[in-house]
Amino acid sequence: MEQAKLNAFSQQHFDQEPIMVRAAGRINLIGEHTDYNNGFVLPAAIDKAIYLAIVKRNDNKIVLHALDVNDRYEGTLDNLVRSPKQWPDYLLGVVQQLQQAGHILGGFECAFCGNVPLGAGLSSSAAVECATIYALNELFGLGIGRKDMTLLAQAAENHFVGVRCGIMDQFASMFGKKQQLIKLDCASLDYEYIPFNFDDVSLVLLDTQVKHSLASSEYNTRREECEAGVALIKKHHPHVNSLRDANMDMLDAYVKGHNATVYDRCRYVVEEIQRLQDACADLQRNDLEAFGKKVFATHEGLDKLYNVSCPELNWLAEFAAGQQGVLGARMMGGGFGGCTINIVKKSAVPALLEKAAAGYEQAFKTPLKAYVTSIEDGCRTVNNLVNN
Repeated sequence: MEQAKLNAFSQQHFDQEPIMVRAAGRINLIGEHTDYNNGFVLPAAIDKAIYLAIVKRNDNKIVLHALDVNDRYEGTLDNLVRSPKQWPDYLLGVVQQLQQAGHILGGFECAFCGNVPLGAGLSSSAAVECATIYALNELFGLGIGRKDMTLLAQAAENHFVGVRCGIMDQFASMFGKKQQLIKLDCASLDYEYIPFNFDDVSLVLLDTQVKHSLASSEYNTRREECEAGVALIKKHHPHVNSLRDANMDMLDAYVKGHNATVYDRCRYVVEEIQRLQDACADLQRNDLEAFGKKVFATHEGLDKLYNVSCPELNWLAEFAAGQQGVLGARMMGGGFGGCTINIVKKSAVPALLEKAAAGYEQAFKTPLKAYVTSIEDGCRTVNNLVNN
């Protein structure tokens, strides 16, 4: 549907055949808040995506069309400033990073739309950034590899948009493969694919439709608390530069008696880094039940130790834990709202969705949104539908 919508717009507004790109949203099975601590994450690209069509112009203008909000932006290559509309910044930031890296761009016009739910923690912003850099790389023949495109897309969000995100979202969108999870080492950017090919299982996202105002400020606070823990350990172990380098003995010796809150934050991260590695071993043995138990344990840690959950997320996770056919459930993303991710036997999905919707609405007077998703390929060009 999104591709057809974009194709219709292109036929009407572009005088040349556009390059069309699909960039996926992402889920993260386990490994939350570990990316900025140089740990591991286990994301995947999904079947929800941003679609972007792009053509060259013969001037230095940048013209952007956001079809889902029926809005337009016009600017120039030599005057990149943040827009009060906000949505153009995710594209303009990519242009800025490419220019700062020495790449020569010409004017261009692009349009985009998608079906990545906004505010659900599925990284629609990273998908827009990845679609933009992939499209510009193709359009102008820049010859940039996927890893460098990923880093530039992340830098656009860090330095132009102003969000201190880790690398995971952009990496998953750029490197995703069908029925594969990405075990990503956030310190080295080494990665390996872990098969997730269980025909009788669905990945179900239950969307609280809550986005608490705490999320961005508390995200930065958690980073500072982790850094404070590292600083306490580093006085005694100079080689420790992040919580990736720490262990529980160090936390118990140098952090626990000094600051209880910082200790809890750091304990969660150290445990989660190990939990992810153990969980990957479970998958390689095809032991999805053991994997699911670790997913439940991650939610417990995010709630009790990292303190980034909220009543709505907790209700959904606890509800899912009591339902037949649910192998694992947890909050996903930065916290204080967004989705839970649930690993569910396909035969149990209809009953789960029905009961969860009724119970959630009764508890919170808010309708529950649900998305049944699958693991798909990441960023790539797609055929213009005219030629299909």
